[in-house]
Amino acid sequence: MVRRIDVTGTGGVRLAAWEFAEQPKARAETEGAPGVLLLHGLMGRASHWASTARWLAEKHRPVAIDQRGHGRSDKPADGPYTREAYVADAEAAVEQLGLAPVTLIGHSMGALTAWQLAAKRPDLVRALVICDMRASALGAASQREWEDWFKSWPVPFATLADVRKWFGEDDPWVERPSPARGEFFAEVMAERADGWRPVFSCRQMLTSRETWVYDAHWEELAQVDCPTLVVRGLDGELGRAESQEMVRVLPRGQYAEVADAGHLVHYDQPDGWRNAIEPFLDGVLTP
Repeated sequence: MVRRIDVTGTGGVRLAAWEFAEQPKARAETEGAPGVLLLHGLMGRASHWASTARWLAEKHRPVAIDQRGHGRSDKPADGPYTREAYVADAEAAVEQLGLAPVTLIGHSMGALTAWQLAAKRPDLVRALVICDMRASALGAASQREWEDWFKSWPVPFATLADVRKWFGEDDPWVERPSPARGEFFAEVMAERADGWRPVFSCRQMLTSRETWVYDAHWEELAQVDCPTLVVRGLDGELGRAESQEMVRVLPRGQYAEVADAGHLVHYDQPDGWRNAIEPFLDGVLTP
C-alpha cells in the first residue's frame, strides 16, 4: 500500500512524499510510530525506497520524499538547488508530517542532506543512517566527469529494456553487469513522444551537485550528536579508510558494511542492507 502526501518545501516548492506499507494501518497507529524520513540520492526518487520502507513499517512510520528537481516533485527552472534548499525541504517535511524526533536514512546526496539537517536541527533528529556518501571534497575533475557522462547517454531510449541494458551493462561506468543498476535507472525514466527520457533535468542535477562537490563536509559531520550509522558497500564509492574516519569524527558513530554491494547498496543487496541497519534501528528504539 502507498499513500501520497504533498509537502510544501522552502520557497513554496511542492514536494511529493510517500508512505509505503504492506497493509493499511489505522491513522492513530501510523502516527504513533517512530518517524523515519528516507532521502534518495542525486537522480533518485522516493520509490527507490519502497522495499526498505515496507519492512520499516513493521515498527516505524516511514516516509520517502521526492526531493526538489526529482520524481514527482516540482522542478523550478531557476532552482534554487543549493544545500540550504535541500536541507530546508527535509526540515519542512519532518515538521509538516509530524515525524520528529525522526530517524533520517539517506543515500549518497540524500545522506549529506540528512547529516546537515541533523547538525542544524538536533532537536528534530533521533538517529541517522548514512549510506555510501563521502565527507571529503570530490573536486572539479569529478564534476567534469559527470558532465561528460550525461552527454554519453543515448537518449531517448527506445524501450525500458534498452534503459536497463545500457545502465546495467553498456554504460562505460559499469565495471561488471549490474541488473540492479539497470532497474534503478529504469525507475527514473518516463515515456515521451520520442522514447524514454529521465524524469529529471541533467542540467539541474549538475547544478545540484556543484553546490557540494567542491567542499568537504567534515565540520558538519562532527556536529551530529545523535547515534549515527555509516554504511558502505564494499564496492561502492565510500572507501573503508574514509568511512572509518567518518565514524571517528562522529560523536556517536557506528560502522557497517554490505558485501557484494556497490554504490546502490539498498538496490544491490536488499537483504544485506536490512541486516546492516535493522539492529542499529532496533537499538535506537530501545530505551
